[in-house]
Amino acid sequence: MDDRYGTDVLARGWRDAGRKKPAPVAASVDLVVEVAGDGFVGAVTRVDGGNVELEDRFGRTRLFPLGGGFLVDGAPVVLTAPTAAPRGRTRTASGSFAVADQLARTARASRIFVEGKHDAELVEKVWGADLRAEGVVVEFLEGVDLLEQTLDAEPPTAERRYGVLVDHLVPNSKESRIAEKIARGRHGAHVRIVGHPFVDVWQCVTPRALGIAAWPEVPRGIEWKVGVCRALGWPAEEQADTARAWQHILSRVTTFRDLEPALLGRVEELIDFVTVP
Repeated sequence: MDDRYGTDVLARGWRDAGRKKPAPVAASVDLVVEVAGDGFVGAVTRVDGGNVELEDRFGRTRLFPLGGGFLVDGAPVVLTAPTAAPRGRTRTASGSFAVADQLARTARASRIFVEGKHDAELVEKVWGADLRAEGVVVEFLEGVDLLEQTLDAEPPTAERRYGVLVDHLVPNSKESRIAEKIARGRHGAHVRIVGHPFVDVWQCVTPRALGIAAWPEVPRGIEWKVGVCRALGWPAEEQADTARAWQHILSRVTTFRDLEPALLGRVEELIDFVTVP
């Protein structure tokens, strides 16, 4: 005789009998997920140490443990760590497709000058692979005041174009006046000078990458980097302290997504300018 109640009502799993189990779904980057019972909706940005980071449409990020308690398209799911992506169409830190086993190209005559040591390090970290593939050399420019002297020493030509990246290139600034003078001068046809609007390249790293709400406002009369370090609770007594602060900031940059668009577009513009056939 059939027993419609089963043979053991206390057997393991009796509460789940007849229930549909949530499907396992890999927490791939850009997958849109809703947190059940919370209402937070965001796209997956990374999976790290058993946690998944979600970013909502306002740029706010939150960490949640992988597992159940999520919805995808309204259906319950169990988020799992994504498997390793197949090798092939991998991307560089700048977002470009990487070419496997590609050797660095012989350096072009054209090059990019970057004002500031920190600026040059940031460009190398994000665009280094692309620049080596294109054969573009990046040179450190100690200050925009020295740009005209540098150009006079080795003038640019149609075959040797120079791109220049400077800080705080805003209307009526010293930097903009120098850039305008060079653009009108004898070197102007073969030089492209661009810049970002921030006081320092530190601000080109998004606050989200550092886990802060925003870059601190530094009162006039206080050296900007020192003021930032103090506001964030970092040591700021000597130059070595600000150097360590920069290395911490740089360590949080892994892809172009960690940089402000105001810098991204300008660097891409310079690469295009110096690599034009």
